[in-house]
Amino acid sequence: MPTRPSPRSSSPTNRALVLACTLAAAAVGLTGVPAAAWDLTAQKVSGWRAPGIPVRVAGWASANAVVHLLARQHVVDTTTAGPRGRFRLSFATLRSGHYPLTITTAGATVSVGAVRIRPVTLDAVGDITFGEQVGPTLSRLGGRYPWTSVAPLLRRADVTTGNLETAVSLRGTPAVKQYTFRGAPWMLRPVHSYAGFDVLTLANNHAVDFGRPALLDTVDAVRAAGMQTIGAGANARRARRPAIVTRGGLRIAFLGYSDVNPPGFSATSDAPGTAPADPAAIAADVHAALRRADLAVCFFHWGVELHALPDSRQKELAIACLRAGASLVLGAHPHVFGRVIRPSRHTLVAWTLGNFVFPSSGATARTGILSVRLGRDGVEGYGKTPATIEGFRPVIR
Repeated sequence: MPTRPSPRSSSPTNRALVLACTLAAAAVGLTGVPAAAWDLTAQKVSGWRAPGIPVRVAGWASANAVVHLLARQHVVDTTTAGPRGRFRLSFATLRSGHYPLTITTAGATVSVGAVRIRPVTLDAVGDITFGEQVGPTLSRLGGRYPWTSVAPLLRRADVTTGNLETAVSLRGTPAVKQYTFRGAPWMLRPVHSYAGFDVLTLANNHAVDFGRPALLDTVDAVRAAGMQTIGAGANARRARRPAIVTRGGLRIAFLGYSDVNPPGFSATSDAPGTAPADPAAIAADVHAALRRADLAVCFFHWGVELHALPDSRQKELAIACLRAGASLVLGAHPHVFGRVIRPSRHTLVAWTLGNFVFPSSGATARTGILSVRLGRDGVEGYGKTPATIEGFRPVIR
């Protein structure tokens, strides 16, 4: 086996030859001659994207080189590198699947990884309370108790939302009304960490059961547990503010409104409360949200208890939301699980999601989980998983 020459054996001629080769290689990169493989570099991509969300690739090639992006060996974008070789490419598709990606120039091809395209899954459920016998039972059996049957399914969703129909605070006095609900802040922690919830609407007729300071405690407790709130806040502007969740690159704005408003519950310009359901305000809010997000979801507290079919007021509010550009409308308050309709190819309205973690019997004990598939164009499909409430605990059938 030949021995490696020592540095001392390198002659001036050899050193000059190496230097000449190095300068020649550098000149190739500056003259626009087709790049070699080592002249073409790009950031790697991985993970998944929602349908219609661009996959972006940036990198370096020879100056002014023509660069192609290929997905599944088909050219999906082409650009010319800048004078310093910088380039950016992207592609988007509505078709789900696995997409290996490569970039090419004349004489060079480099893999930049692969992405999976699939819809965002959003799970939505109805009423959740810590009132009546729920709180005392959780104190005895633990905060996970009502979620043990449904948590594995809910956690698989990319984003999960529901109606928190209770105050969560240790202070305040009960409002003068037939039912008032309250729970302790620790009861919220498993809602996120175990059951997987991301966004809770507080726009309902129980969020202010123990006064406005207790409502603010509820907002703080939800956020401290790792979730976002909609539909209530320190004033009307904050109550109408969207919660934005991004999954697979898809930005989803959630808005919450209540059309069932006991005296003193609605937020004002300078007082805490819930966001009342006003068609003009809803339209303005949806338009504003869509300047920051790809699609909007409106969650309403509306309708008549034990009536699964919508009345004219519910239809008016749903139309206001959809005409403003929202893709998904969710409803609660009737305590029964109702119909789902598709007003258009990419929109959906669920009139009432019924009870969920809520003392129930008879018709009110029949509930379920609504699973909606979302892409950049809106709703791509949906499914329902039936459940039965045993006492106040939902159990998958």
